[in-house]
Amino acid sequence: MKSILLKSVFFFFIAFQIQAQELLPFVENYNKSDYQGDNQIWNVAQGNDKAMYFANNHYLLRYDGVIWEKYSLPNKTIIRSILIEGDRIYSGSYKEFGYWYRKNGKMHYVSITKNLRLFDEKDNEEIWKIFRFKDSLYFQSFNDVFIYNGKHIQKIKFPFLISYCFVIDNAVYAASVNKGLFKMEGSKISSPKGWEVLKNTVVHAVEKYQGKTYIFTQKRGVFTVESNGLKAWDHPLNEALKSNGINVAKFIKNNKLVVGTGNKGVFIYDFKTNTFKNIDRNNVLMNNSVLSIGFDKEEDLWLGLDNGIAHVEVNSPISFFYDNSGILGSVYSVATINKGYLIASNHGIFEFDSGNFKMLPNTQGQGWNITKIGDKYVIGHNDGTFCYENGGLTKINNVSGGWNFSKSMINDTYFQSTYSGVLVYNDAAKLQENKIINDLSKPIKYVAQNKKNEIWAADNYRGLYRVLFDDNYKTKKVENITQQSKITNDFGVKIFEFRDEILFLINNVWYTFNSISSKLEENELFNTNFKNISDVVAIDQDHFMVLQDGILYHIYSHNNKFVWNIIQEKYYKGKLINENLRIFKSQNHYLLNLDDGFISLQLEYQNKQNKGVKVEAYNNNELLPDDGKIKHNTELRINVISGIYGASKPNLFYQINTGKNYIPISNGAIVLNNLSSGSHSVVIFKHDGANYDKVSSFDFRVAQPWYFSFWMILLYLLIIGAVLFFYYKWNKLRYTQKLKLQAEELKHQREILEMELKAENELNVQEYEKHILELELQTKSSEVAGKSLSIAKQSEMIENIQNILNSEKDFNKLKSEIKKAIKINEVNKHEWEIFETNLNQIHNEFIINLSKKYPHLTPKDIKLCVYLKMNLSSKEIAPMMNISFRGVELHRYRLRKKLNLTQEENLSKFLLTL
Repeated sequence: MKSILLKSVFFFFIAFQIQAQELLPFVENYNKSDYQGDNQIWNVAQGNDKAMYFANNHYLLRYDGVIWEKYSLPNKTIIRSILIEGDRIYSGSYKEFGYWYRKNGKMHYVSITKNLRLFDEKDNEEIWKIFRFKDSLYFQSFNDVFIYNGKHIQKIKFPFLISYCFVIDNAVYAASVNKGLFKMEGSKISSPKGWEVLKNTVVHAVEKYQGKTYIFTQKRGVFTVESNGLKAWDHPLNEALKSNGINVAKFIKNNKLVVGTGNKGVFIYDFKTNTFKNIDRNNVLMNNSVLSIGFDKEEDLWLGLDNGIAHVEVNSPISFFYDNSGILGSVYSVATINKGYLIASNHGIFEFDSGNFKMLPNTQGQGWNITKIGDKYVIGHNDGTFCYENGGLTKINNVSGGWNFSKSMINDTYFQSTYSGVLVYNDAAKLQENKIINDLSKPIKYVAQNKKNEIWAADNYRGLYRVLFDDNYKTKKVENITQQSKITNDFGVKIFEFRDEILFLINNVWYTFNSISSKLEENELFNTNFKNISDVVAIDQDHFMVLQDGILYHIYSHNNKFVWNIIQEKYYKGKLINENLRIFKSQNHYLLNLDDGFISLQLEYQNKQNKGVKVEAYNNNELLPDDGKIKHNTELRINVISGIYGASKPNLFYQINTGKNYIPISNGAIVLNNLSSGSHSVVIFKHDGANYDKVSSFDFRVAQPWYFSFWMILLYLLIIGAVLFFYYKWNKLRYTQKLKLQAEELKHQREILEMELKAENELNVQEYEKHILELELQTKSSEVAGKSLSIAKQSEMIENIQNILNSEKDFNKLKSEIKKAIKINEVNKHEWEIFETNLNQIHNEFIINLSKKYPHLTPKDIKLCVYLKMNLSSKEIAPMMNISFRGVELHRYRLRKKLNLTQEENLSKFLLTL
């Protein structure tokens, strides 16, 4: 309880401290990051091409509503002034003045002073103002004025330092910095009588309005020219202007005066209402120092600031109530009171009266709705329902969440939709006497009645109910109509009253109730005229507002037709409170709630969108004419320029190559990429919400890709011809090589055949020689066998001799017998040599291998190895080696050692393996 009390005191105290804001025109600010230039904007003017031009220090800026362009003088000096006449934009700079003209989508500069000695070298003259007087242009600096008649330039030097020159009543006036205001007559100057009050002050503007001349000084405010001299302007605004320093002033149509100051932004004074508005950093202006003022053809303001540019829509039918402090919060409903407004927000209920802004007591929290009934205002609040009357606030009931308060279409009964159902008020004079309709304890968002003893109620979440009751509002029946109609997607049902008929907007489809079938049926008229509508709000019998694809349209019926007026998205983008749009009608205006304030819009306003648009296409930063040609795979940027900067700016779409879809044009530019070769057409349409009207078109062609150009195709043909030629040559060479290869192959086959024949012959010879060798081998083997046999005979002889010796006793007979035996068995020495030769030939390979492997073997060792390989026994070997049997065994033993054989290894088998 204590925290609630403290919170109430805090809000109540703060409410009285809020700096209240009044209805202000829409302001669009542009900073350096937008136009990519310098800080100060010294001069503003609109050209005949409807583009806005700005003197921005080192740059001439151009803005056509789509893109910013900037240009520098050839000598890069600061541009202080501009004047537009026809297609020329005259500019003044440091010791330089000339003009710009536009050609091929770019600005070009021509110097008037080039090669002319107009400026003294010691002077630092800058052209601060350009104006026309009679048939000549005047280029004015602080010390001189240069008069240019189109051919020649006349220089007039002032005897003193001046601020600006002015043209009033067909005469030129020069304002001295400290000597007052002087009238120029040719090269002579004179001070008007009674104007001495202007001495020691700086005059920044002299303007004439409705026959009266106003002189605006920097620090002494505004003076008016009277018959007997000058008189201070008798208006409270004058004091504010004195304290904030006047930089520039101009009168505009609709009886308004605009004064730009150095410290407090811009003041706009309305002579009709005798009221003024101040636009500065406290509300919507991004800079308080206004250096220049310009106008466009829509009669809206363009302010050149010390740091940026501001577009102020003073002639727009739309005004805004801003709260930059955040204390007001999101506005859910607003109504006009005697001298101000009554506002329901998510922070509470606020009163704006006579310039004072305060929160009403005990209204902290969510406010939902404000409905005017006579002199009373019924306020639906989270904590109940209140009645505001004659500045006082009373609580009607404690039923939470009064969303909407609607009047019956058949009598003076009012129904209120709340968090917990529907309340009935039979007598507006006795609001405390109310009833609640039972059997409908649901959060009801919308209620309507067009028949007795019946109401329609839309649930806050989903569902539409038809409630039938008796004369005492006792419920008889509650029907869920969306269920009966088999509408499954019945979330967020909207109830819309139009000319004694109730329509229902459910999931972007319009329905009416068929009392015979007791079901909803689609409404042909509204479904045909209002497609893709996400929200609808009634204003009166003939006016209402719809939200289509995020865009608001003001609709009114005229001659059985619906007229659409678009409300530009820039006024409310990101500020609409979805599902809670509310409109309060006040005479010829209506008020629409926003997140941080509300919009005021003229009810009879018609957005007569300009049908004509200008199309400029650029490819590689070069202007492309209609039906022009661009290179393949390059970007094409199409700027669609309406020349409208304010509320009447058209809502534009485009189609490419007669496509079916209408594509919105974002920020006035169409960027096309990845275009196929051939002809293309872009058609521009204006969309008023109901119809798409063609306003312009642009045709262009995309060249073939470089790899399909004439020269590339010629190159391809040459390459193909060269390939075919070289293929022919290669094929011919390959055929020749094939023939040559076949000939070589035949030759090779012949040589192979000859070699095979030769090899066969050689093989036959080898076979023959082998046969001969085999015969020789057989012969030698026979000889070896014979020798072996001879040796054997010798052994037999020796044995016989031994036997003779053992048997014969007679010496002579013994001697004779021995001789006889020796002679019989004597071996021929020649035969032994032949035997050894044959033996070596037969075992030559074996002897060679054995000698290589065992080089330490002696000839006798080798001979023994040969005999052993022949598988001869020691007994057979002994006589052949002429040693005893014992000697052979001993030799074999030694041989085993030389051959490194173990006792287990067989010597003869080992030799057979070699």
